[in-house]
Order: sequence, then C-alpha cells, then structure tokens
Amino acid sequence: MDKQANSRLCFVCGLENPVGLHLNFYETGPGEVTVDFTPLEHYQGYPGVLHGGIVASVLDEAAGRALMGIFPPRFMFTAKLEVKYRKNIPIGKPLRIIGKAGKDRGRMAEGWSGIYNQRGELLAEANALLVDVPNPPDPSELAESGWKVVPD
Repeated sequence: MDKQANSRLCFVCGLENPVGLHLNFYETGPGEVTVDFTPLEHYQGYPGVLHGGIVASVLDEAAGRALMGIFPPRFMFTAKLEVKYRKNIPIGKPLRIIGKAGKDRGRMAEGWSGIYNQRGELLAEANALLVDVPNPPDPSELAESGWKVVPD
C-alpha cells in the first residue's frame, strides 16, 4: 500500500487543522484507496451517531482520492455528490472507508466511495462526478504548500 500525501489545512486530511479529521489515505490498488477511521464524539450529529455532513465529507474525499494517484496528484473538485445513508454510523467504532475510481471522461471523472463497519456492512455510500481543477499547482511547489507524505 502506498500512502497518499496529506495537506496542512484540509478538513479531511489536513494534519495541522485543529478541528479536522486528520485522515491518511492509502492506495490499495489502481484507482482504489482506503482509510481506517474511528470518529470522535465531537463529530456527532445526535448522540452516538456521526453527523451526516461529516459522512458526506469523508465520502467526497475518498471518491476524489481514488482518482488522485500518488505523484503528481490529479486535483479535482466535486461537481456532484449523491450520498446514500443506509444505516446510522456510530461514534467511537472503527470504520473502513473505500474509494474507487470510475469512468474517466477526460477533464471529468466518476468516483464511488463507501463506509463500512467492522462486520463489513455498508453504512453509507456516494457517487461523485469530479472535474479537474483549472490551473492545478505545479508539482515542484506542492511540498512548499504543505502537500507531502508524512510517515506513519
């Protein structure tokens, strides 16, 4: 598994974001990423359940990262995100998030992501339509901006 880079302040992957999730994504195969995540109490919606906006954020990031690659990364923004909340996602329980690249349409691409519990049950999933970021950062400038792989 190859670890993908983190940024400084991204809500999902930013290592220096004081309120962020600090997730580390790993490529588990071509066009596939995974991350393990145990949500903390302060990310709950109602007692014991992960907030739906946090669920959508994690699914959005995983779908995009499945298309990103290692280096140089393909930066994309989400044009459309369809989330299906299948079951309540518990706070304090280990989860596995998987992202998979879908059809590549040139400057646009499709991605899918899912959140699973320890029993392998699909708790939530999303389909995303992503678009290449216009004028992405130059690969030589990424480390200077805080985009780098931080060892575990």
